[in-house]
Amino acid sequence: MTEVTVNSRICGYKHKINAEKEGKKINVDITSDCKKIQEMSKMEVPRMEIFDIRDNHITKKAQEAHTCPTCIVPSGAIHACHLESGFISKTLAKESGSVSIDFDEEIDD
Repeated sequence: MTEVTVNSRICGYKHKINAEKEGKKINVDITSDCKKIQEMSKMEVPRMEIFDIRDNHITKKAQEAHTCPTCIVPSGAIHACHLESGFISKTLAKESGSVSIDFDEEIDD
């Protein structure tokens, strides 16, 4: 079982993603208060559909749920699937701590 947390600070949501490998699929369960993410909260992801950005089961589900184009939850779910499948080292991920988007310039309104 792989568990990751996605902090969507801009929209104010925190999401818990659990991924568990079962044969040729990965069961993904996302706990979130976001209504759009709740529409894609339970997925059976074929392991062969997590590699490409275009033909990707998770990004297809995100499109169907009409998530915002800047939503980082689909990326978090893809990371969880890659970790659970062994395509990303869990040790390396733990040592790295997080993946982030940092806004470097001061933003004027």
